[in-house]
Amino acid sequence: CRSLEKKTTVAFLGPRGTFSEMAMFKQFGRSIQGIACEQIEEVFRAVEAGTSQFGIVPMENSTEGSVNRTLDALLRTSLSIISEVSVPVHHNLLTKSGTLEGITRIYSHPQSLGQCVGWLNSNVPDLPRMSASSNGEAAKKASEDPTIAAIAGETAAEAFGLKPVFEHIQDDAGNRTRFVVLAKQGTEPSKAPVKDKTSLIISVPHKAGAIYHALKPLDYHNVSMTKFESRPARSGTWEYYFYIDIEGHCKSPDIIRALDDLKDECAFFKNLGSYPVEQDFGPKHNTGAKL
Repeated sequence: CRSLEKKTTVAFLGPRGTFSEMAMFKQFGRSIQGIACEQIEEVFRAVEAGTSQFGIVPMENSTEGSVNRTLDALLRTSLSIISEVSVPVHHNLLTKSGTLEGITRIYSHPQSLGQCVGWLNSNVPDLPRMSASSNGEAAKKASEDPTIAAIAGETAAEAFGLKPVFEHIQDDAGNRTRFVVLAKQGTEPSKAPVKDKTSLIISVPHKAGAIYHALKPLDYHNVSMTKFESRPARSGTWEYYFYIDIEGHCKSPDIIRALDDLKDECAFFKNLGSYPVEQDFGPKHNTGAKL
């Protein structure tokens, strides 16, 4: 009974006020215990160690692309992706005073700086841009130092008592970030009409046509690939890992056959998990997956 009464614990990239926290509340609701982590890697460690039941990390942004630290951590982890959730990203330039008077530099997460680079170049080209581990951390710095401005969302402004100097400064009005939920257990196939996707990491032997031969089983088994990108293996020999999303659940017969054939062509193969495709951008209050 005590176990059932415990709140669900979710590790997220903190501190308070980050878009990760916003995504966490959208996915799980607010009747949970959020565990703020300073780095993306700490979110993974919290779930791996059992400190938290779930973790939520940014996967990719519609403007800046994939979050490399998440991709690198997925390569090393034993956790599975069990769900995805996306949130609109509206950036504001925040300070303690609500003006730029006395401001000497701007802090934000590197992805957020990239999402606002056009606006920054046009409006505050002379203010140095500094990296922070998260937008929440940038807002925290701005709340403690009146010479610092932060780029962050409305929730960060509320959490740290900051005022907007300029609102919605992101270059893309439709800017969104996709997050993935992590857990120790995988998922079972979803019931129609919900569709699943499977995320993979592979590498191939260094020989002519290796990528072609590795992906050929997907075509043969009529499996649709929705994402394909490379990431350096950091071995110093110009080798790469390839991150792939395919339609379908890894326990479905056609996907099982396709992945068995794909493995035979790969030097490295890792299944990151199968999980429901996000159906819409409305509120969610569960993991979206049957464990």
